[in-house]
Formats: sequence, structure tokens, C-alpha cells
Amino acid sequence: MRPVCASWLVTAFIALACTGVSTPALAAVPAPAAPPVLFAPHKAVYDITLERAMSGSGVVELVGRMVYELDGSRCEGYTQNMRFVTRITSQDGSEQLNDLRTSTWEDGQGKRLRFNSEQFSDSQLTDSTAGDAKRPDDGGPIVVTLSKPTKSELTIDPSNLFPMQHSTALLKAAERGQTRFSVGLYDGSEKGEKVYRTNSYIGAKALGSQLGPDIVPGLADIPSWPVSIAYFEPGSEAKDSLPSYELSFRLFANGVSSDMLIDYGEFAVRGELKELTFYARSVCQNGKHGVEKPIVKPVPHP
Repeated sequence: MRPVCASWLVTAFIALACTGVSTPALAAVPAPAAPPVLFAPHKAVYDITLERAMSGSGVVELVGRMVYELDGSRCEGYTQNMRFVTRITSQDGSEQLNDLRTSTWEDGQGKRLRFNSEQFSDSQLTDSTAGDAKRPDDGGPIVVTLSKPTKSELTIDPSNLFPMQHSTALLKAAERGQTRFSVGLYDGSEKGEKVYRTNSYIGAKALGSQLGPDIVPGLADIPSWPVSIAYFEPGSEAKDSLPSYELSFRLFANGVSSDMLIDYGEFAVRGELKELTFYARSVCQNGKHGVEKPIVKPVPHP
């Protein structure tokens, strides 16, 4: 049985979590610069439940919790921490406790990404990944130096985005009224060796107050969009190829996500936003940026 995991989420959210999307010029006069995306530092707690499962999936019950933290700014860089714990019951009655912990720091200009993740199964460490990805100033390939699970180095195409770049571009595309785009995403997941091709679809804009009485406090006056992102394996270029998984959620203009659905094909899990705490936002001074911020420990057990 494949373990349930999430990548925006650091992707997505998500991780979350899309492209330095280029759009053709519509006139000779340049359009005014769009205001920068201002992410709200916050901690979000999601209850995880099984939405559906096919008979061949082997999953009959799934419950869990995800805790996601975002801190930092364009000046000092962004720190993301996530812990995703699920308990899965299989058809034979056996249970498995999966515990994914991820921490990343990303330069505010998208020039560097440091990442660290650990995967536990029934309290036993089964996978550990750590690395440092650097985007050179000359536009050359991104260089990824891995220290775990083994020491190695690889290069990836510079057109790929890091997670916060992905989220920033997704919000900018939503503000422009764009409904879809595709881009490569690198977030250090899958042992740090994989780039996902992503196709994103953006729905109609709405204010939190239009979403009903159950809106989480602090989001009622924030614009949001329904978003769906399909993640494809490298090389799956055929039009009819199926994604590895699909992440659907409501993305608010401050970077908060709610109403998540992660569809793995054979089964799907839902994430309901239960708690939301905002932190003080760092203030960028004199346009300085790129100050390295240490990766902090994963958030406490949910």
C-alpha cells in the first residue's frame, strides 16, 4: 500500500502553492506593475479524513491531521514547516501510522531553496532527504546539492519554480483573471530528485463573506479562488496521461488555503481547516532581501 504523503503543499499550499507565467503583451504601453503578493505568516491546522476509496486501493479508513506554518517575507526569505500525520486502516484490518515532516527555507527572490524532510512509518524512520538548490544569476541550470539520503549533485532546468515562487505566480495569475497555466515545480520532494510538471486551473474570484457562515475567522474579507493543480511525473507529456495526484483547494489572497482535497486516483483525502493563527508580518526595510534564515524544527505533534 502506498503511503499517503504531500509535497506545497510544501506545494501546495499547500502547499502552496505556480509559475513566472509569461503573458503576451496586449499593447505597446507597458501595464502598471502589479502590487507584490503579501503572504500572511500563519499556522493552519487541518483535519484529514478519507473522502473516497476504490476497492483496489486497500484503504478502508484514514484519519489524521496536518499542521502547516509559514513565516518570513520577501526580504528575509520564507520558512515553511509542515507535519502531516495519518493513520490508515487496510482491508485486512491492519493499521499504519504515517508521519511526514518537512521544513524549507526559500530566498525571497527564488534564488535558493533549502529543504529537509523525514518520513516515519509506525514511528520508524523510513526516509530522510536534505538538500540545497541554488539558481545562478546567469540564468544557467539550477544546481541541487543533496546531503541525504546520499550525497549527490544534479542540475534542473531554470524554468522550474520553487514552492513560494509557485504560490506567488499562482496568486498573480488569479488576480489577472487567468484560468489555467502549466509549469515545472521543484520542492525537494521524492528524495530531492524529481521535478513535477503541474497544470493549474483557477476558478472565479469570491470574497470570504460570500462563502457562507462557516468561513474561518480572519478570512471573511479576503478574496479567494478555487484552484486545482494536477501533478505529473517527468516525461508524461501525452495529452491523455493521468496525473500522479491532484490537489484542489480554495486559495486566499494572503496565502492561506482551505477546503483541500488530495486525489491519488485510487483514493482521495480531504483536509478541513480547523484552526488558523496569524503571526506578526516581518517588515522589509530598504529593499534588502536574501538574508538566510535557519531551518527551524518541525511543528509539534498535531
